[in-house]
Amino acid sequence: MDLADSFQTIVDALPDDWTDLELDLRIADESRYVDAAVYLTTCNARPYSHYEWHWRLLVAHRFGHAASAPTVHGTLGLLDDAGIEGELAVREVRSGRTEVVQMWGRPQSVREDFRRLRAQ
Repeated sequence: MDLADSFQTIVDALPDDWTDLELDLRIADESRYVDAAVYLTTCNARPYSHYEWHWRLLVAHRFGHAASAPTVHGTLGLLDDAGIEGELAVREVRSGRTEVVQMWGRPQSVREDFRRLRAQ
């Protein structure tokens, strides 16, 4: 299975309230490491020197300081298109967290828009 398809399978299996996802990525051919690293800069993958794993991918669902799921999916699709094979391993999933936003001093219209957007 391609990396992008594997990622989509993982995301589809998560509950709707997931907020953060941590994945490890290992490529099959280590001679393609630099090629893969160039593509993985688009989703801010962290080089990871743990036993046989090459990168840690941090994914955010609706908010947070990580790459969005569509960005990670697209990046893994670029690896697939380049013929770079590998595997993903889920390391941690967080769910049920809510975004904290300072609303002091903001007009009521902003507060209502925020609630409406986050209710989707």
